[in-house]
Amino acid sequence: MTTIAIVDYGMGNFHSVARALKYAAPDADIRICSQPQEIAAADRVVFPGQGAMADCMRTLNESGLREAVVRAAREKPLLGVCVGEQMLFDSSEEGGTACLGLFRGVVRRFSGPGFAEPVSGDDVACLADAGAAGLADTRPERLKVPHMGWNKVRQTRSHPIWAGIPDETHFYFVHSYYADPEDPDLTVGETEYGLAFTCAVAAANIFAVQFHPEKSAEHGLRLYRNFVDWQP
Repeated sequence: MTTIAIVDYGMGNFHSVARALKYAAPDADIRICSQPQEIAAADRVVFPGQGAMADCMRTLNESGLREAVVRAAREKPLLGVCVGEQMLFDSSEEGGTACLGLFRGVVRRFSGPGFAEPVSGDDVACLADAGAAGLADTRPERLKVPHMGWNKVRQTRSHPIWAGIPDETHFYFVHSYYADPEDPDLTVGETEYGLAFTCAVAAANIFAVQFHPEKSAEHGLRLYRNFVDWQP
């Protein structure tokens, strides 16, 4: 039986991810893991994240799980989700935070004349919960930040994780920042929100997405199932 570790460092909607994975892959052993040895023992790793980047990196470092995540990213299939995707890059404009540096690139905020100022990571988490509960965001800005809701994802190149998922499928987003890879070949998915931005990256045994598969209905579940079956 395949064992999948969901990294629990205190900053993420781990239980929602676990429920989605259990539904998508009932034949897998899904574990929420807060100890390095549990991550090391797993066959596959899911690395979620939610909240302000500085808090996520500080909590990851204090949890003692940083090296376990970096080692897993070099040795076994790893799926990054939301801030978990952003943390794979060099740094973030959110608080000038240094990240894991597994991918070259910077996490940038939505900015420009068409955008409102991004809210804090804590507010993004609250809005995510409100959106999942079906509550409307009534702020008047034309291009609201955080980017929140369903958007089409254009698959910029083929990948086994996209199997059975049509190009331009809608996925659910809640974020004020996005990854800007230095290497364009990392990008496997792109979304438009005031600008075209990378929303999915892949290299070797790593696949990571800005959107939330666990909140993205049947195609989000298919993505999780594809991750379980993936043989990089």
